[in-house]
Amino acid sequence: MSGSIDYLALVVQFLVAAGFVVTTMIATHLIGPKRQTKDKLENFECGIESQGNARLPFSIKYFLVAILFVMFDVEVIFMYPWAVNFRELGAIGFIEMVCFIGTLLLGFAYIIKKGALKWD
Repeated sequence: MSGSIDYLALVVQFLVAAGFVVTTMIATHLIGPKRQTKDKLENFECGIESQGNARLPFSIKYFLVAILFVMFDVEVIFMYPWAVNFRELGAIGFIEMVCFIGTLLLGFAYIIKKGALKWD
């Protein structure tokens, strides 16, 4: 029973946050102005007049580089707590981090071997 009570504050915080979001969305929908003019419904991009179709295809490399950046950037976040607690973790923590970094390097070597970062 005491294990369940430990999560009560977390559940209450989640419910309050979700309630705030739902209440705010409903209130702004009901109270906000509803004027839809031709100028308001027109696409707007940085103050520049729109030209042509916005659905032009472009290289998938942009998406690939972005996904790889996020993937490796998130992995670096896991290294920070290890670096802060390096002395307390001792040799076992060091060995685990070497395995973690080794796995990252294997993934990076695979990406380079497949040519994912080459721009043709």
